[in-house]
Amino acid sequence: MQTFDCIAKRASIREYESRPIEKKLLEKLVDAGRRAPTARAVEPWEFVVIQERRTLKKLGEIATSGSFVKDAACCIVIFCKETKYYLEDGCAATENILLCAADLGLGACWIAGDKKPYVDEVSKLLGGGEDLKLISLISLGWPKEEVKQRKNRSLQDVIHWEKF
Repeated sequence: MQTFDCIAKRASIREYESRPIEKKLLEKLVDAGRRAPTARAVEPWEFVVIQERRTLKKLGEIATSGSFVKDAACCIVIFCKETKYYLEDGCAATENILLCAADLGLGACWIAGDKKPYVDEVSKLLGGGEDLKLISLISLGWPKEEVKQRKNRSLQDVIHWEKF
């Protein structure tokens, strides 16, 4: 798939089939995440891949804005060491994973981390140290329905040349 086509195809998918995702594909997703741009070449990220049903269910209870993660085949949780640009680096890794998932035909949804009230509880559940900041949870699975093209504001509505 061409890069722009993949970007256009990506959508937030919250309903999944009940089939698992192969380990090889999950490794490819994390590989895409670790190749994200990183300020000062710090690479502060750590990726926790969760497939265990009990843990996915617990994450769905804790991360209320992402309760659908309980029905996902997998969740990749991204943590970053606290550095000056941890959030930017972690968000770049998150987006790389989302784009790779779309390219592979997987459904995925970005569930917020950094400023949510459940940060400490998720960290504790997954054994994250105090030096790690929760960036995001990415629910993953095979889409239950065909992915529909999402509606975006038009290019003419968002582009400004030289100034507003």
